[in-house]
Amino acid sequence: MKKTFKIFIFFISVFSVISCSQNESSRPNKGEIVIAADESFRNVTEALAERYVAHYPETKLHLKFQKEDYALMDLLKRNVRVIVMSRELTEKEKKLYEEMVDLPLKPAKFAGDAVVFVVAKDSPKNSISVQEIKKELQSDEKNIIFDGVNASNFNFVAQKLNLAPQKIKYSLIKGNKGIVEQISKFPNSIGVISLNTISNPYSREAEDLRKQIKILSVTENNIAYEPNRENIRNMKYPFTRILYFLTNEGHFGLGNGFIRFSCTQKGQIVVSKEGLQPYNIFKREVMMR
Repeated sequence: MKKTFKIFIFFISVFSVISCSQNESSRPNKGEIVIAADESFRNVTEALAERYVAHYPETKLHLKFQKEDYALMDLLKRNVRVIVMSRELTEKEKKLYEEMVDLPLKPAKFAGDAVVFVVAKDSPKNSISVQEIKKELQSDEKNIIFDGVNASNFNFVAQKLNLAPQKIKYSLIKGNKGIVEQISKFPNSIGVISLNTISNPYSREAEDLRKQIKILSVTENNIAYEPNRENIRNMKYPFTRILYFLTNEGHFGLGNGFIRFSCTQKGQIVVSKEGLQPYNIFKREVMMR
């Protein structure tokens, strides 16, 4: 009896040590994880990670920038803890997530972004319709320029227009910044970039990029919409998209801590300063009499 009791105590002690060790390495204010995001969301992801580490100096957030589809694959394989997404998952992907991650799918929405269509600064073109975009993507002229297949901008436009990705006809320039910097070489072309690439009103780099291009308004139902904060907040700009986090972390550790921070007030202020529309807080106006 005494021997059995000692064995029982031994296993309880070992379990307690393991549990404490796991909790210690999984705390939201201590440890390190990898977060993956498409290059289109680099600015807002970096800004949120920087602020989180400033609040919790004992954390390390390693950012991995890769195409959106590859980020999702890495999440399913548990190579990363958190990813940023913009498109909706397919039914097959939802099933894979629930099977491989073994968690209910709960997207954590944190920002309103947009896919933006740009041309050279001296282009006579000022707007483009949704119908024109769809027509161009089926034309052999390949006047639409994306930053890559399997990337967020390409994925979102294909999903929005209900086009099979393999049937889309387009040109390719690597990177959102690459498109902005080279669009002047292609006077008949239209570049597709993320708003987040050029949205920060306080960034000298974003300002320099904005100076090189003309942003087209997008017409839908004979109404032209600019990709500005108001039209994104009201979901009127046709290519408005909501950025959200997915995680494979089944407890409140560093991954979920970062997500919670990003979705609450401090993180939403960071989103706003990046020039994007915060998903969870809105500007409040008070009339004084």
